[in-house]
Amino acid sequence: MKRLPLVALCVLLALAVGCAPSPATPTAPPSPTHEPIVVLPTSTPVPPPPTPTFTPAPTPAAQATPTPAAPTQATPTAAAPAKLTVPMIAIPASEFTMGSEREIERPPHKVPVPAFEIDQFEVTNEQFARFVKETAYKTTAEKTGDSSTWSAYAEGKPNHPVVKVSWNDAVAYCQWLGKRLPTEAEWEKAARGTDERLYPWGNEWALGKANTKEAGYRGTTIVGSLPGGASPYGVMDMAGNVAEWTSDWFQPYPGYPGGDSAAQFFGQKYRVIRGGGWFSDKEMVRTTTRSCSSVDLANDDVGFRCAR
Repeated sequence: MKRLPLVALCVLLALAVGCAPSPATPTAPPSPTHEPIVVLPTSTPVPPPPTPTFTPAPTPAAQATPTPAAPTQATPTAAAPAKLTVPMIAIPASEFTMGSEREIERPPHKVPVPAFEIDQFEVTNEQFARFVKETAYKTTAEKTGDSSTWSAYAEGKPNHPVVKVSWNDAVAYCQWLGKRLPTEAEWEKAARGTDERLYPWGNEWALGKANTKEAGYRGTTIVGSLPGGASPYGVMDMAGNVAEWTSDWFQPYPGYPGGDSAAQFFGQKYRVIRGGGWFSDKEMVRTTTRSCSSVDLANDDVGFRCAR
């Protein structure tokens, strides 16, 4: 299948603003597939009734005492299995500077963000498999007959981030746990904190802190396996490994000056993707880098995490 950039439907945007990742041919899992797929987005056990006390009726001495029949008990209803408990990081309420002076990241602006919680790690194959097993959920890729699905990339990688999941798939998983996708502002604040850093760990690029093209893994890695890349709040893998869906439509920031071709992508057309993945270079995993795609995109370097 022909490879397109990290976020398929933002190819034109990336070319226009000079922020598309350089193509490279991964050698581990199947070749990345960046082709969009267009679309729109227990029981409590019943306790058995008390066992009745059997009192036999009096019988004549000549007759044998009848053996009482065993009382019938209701079969308890099996309890629904407990849902997943995953570590989350509390992000305090505060204002932070969002954006940068780069093209579609313009302009830097102050955004107040209420307190929220975000998953410390990206959702894993094992966690997503639990969701699928308990709900019989079918992903967008499975429904459309895609030749590669999340389970194909999950084999032997229970603790790697789940991939080949669309925005709709991510929303369904988060709702199953009573959560949601983070907003774009929440995601950026969790990644950069309040000191306007370029990367989750600081302002300088450093090998060994993120799974990107420079690292040479050529595929996903176990979530949280590069602790040196933690954000100021301790959130892991906010740069690289997999890019992540957010809840927001791709919109211009307040005060956006325009002047480039990005405007054609704005509006309620595409959802924002953040963080960059294993196929992205260091410029595409900055805390302010923005990308987007249709809600049905399912790529092998795009995943998600939940918030609440």
